[in-house]
Amino acid sequence: MYNHITLKDLRPNLSGIIDEVDEELDRYIVSKHGRPVAVLLSLDDFEALVDTAEEVQDKENLKRIKKGFAEARSGRTVDWKVIKEKYHL
Repeated sequence: MYNHITLKDLRPNLSGIIDEVDEELDRYIVSKHGRPVAVLLSLDDFEALVDTAEEVQDKENLKRIKKGFAEARSGRTVDWKVIKEKYHL
């Protein structure tokens, strides 16, 4: 979920907002003149979004993801205990 804040309210509270974004993983949509213009999110969130975008852009990987979802929906799954034993987890 995103918090909404105006640029006017952000300016005097920037340090505290940055702490919330960094420590609490809060996210903010910043508005200017009533229009959303920017997003504040943690570096971890940003990097996760970039990684996800890169994974989805890989067409072969996207095919594997879709195949996996289809297999899961059809009930073709493997019990977690079997995986743990197979890979010594």
